[in-house]
Amino acid sequence: MVNETNRTGTDASRPSSGGVKRLLDDLRQARVLVIHPQDEEGEALIRQLRRIGCDVRAAWPVPAALPANVDTVFVLIDQGRAEDVLWRGEMDGPTVIAILDYESPTSLKALVDWNAHGVVTKPVRASGILSSLVLARYQRGYQDRLLSKVRKLEETLKARREIERASKVLMRLKGISDHEAYQLLRTQATSRRVPIAEVAASVIAAAAAFEDFGLTGRAGDE
Repeated sequence: MVNETNRTGTDASRPSSGGVKRLLDDLRQARVLVIHPQDEEGEALIRQLRRIGCDVRAAWPVPAALPANVDTVFVLIDQGRAEDVLWRGEMDGPTVIAILDYESPTSLKALVDWNAHGVVTKPVRASGILSSLVLARYQRGYQDRLLSKVRKLEETLKARREIERASKVLMRLKGISDHEAYQLLRTQATSRRVPIAEVAASVIAAAAAFEDFGLTGRAGDE
């Protein structure tokens, strides 16, 4: 069966040379901390990461705080210490690749506790490090993009609730329709060159202030 090709005549299922270059450039920009005893396996891991082109530092035991600019961590999991590591699972924390001595229910729980994005099993070998690094950094990037979308959705929902509350305040105070109240908020936002949610928040705050003096009903009553 003949493979499908794109218009340049290359196999469409294969990454382009540009894509591979971007991938390698990303790895060469990686600032990696290896948290592992200074033994033969730890040194082998560091050597392989440096061959890949990463900027590598080492630490042991697990530090309370990360060195500046570290974006990726290979860490030998210590089952009893995950909860004591403040940078573990932070929203803007590093990509975490766990190093496991052996697989067990306890070690699997530790993977979740560490919020690991990838796994390397012992004995540590040069083969497989590159793949683990690429996949873990990709997974972290994908996770970050999803979280960013979730935050934007939450902000949008919050803004809509503010606008609905402010519209009801205006409807009650000015005796206008829902459509007219919204248009009034929109006109004010346009004239002030601010988001409509900001105008809505001001209306709600003003109504709440009047309420404190007993001059109006409850702000934003639904």
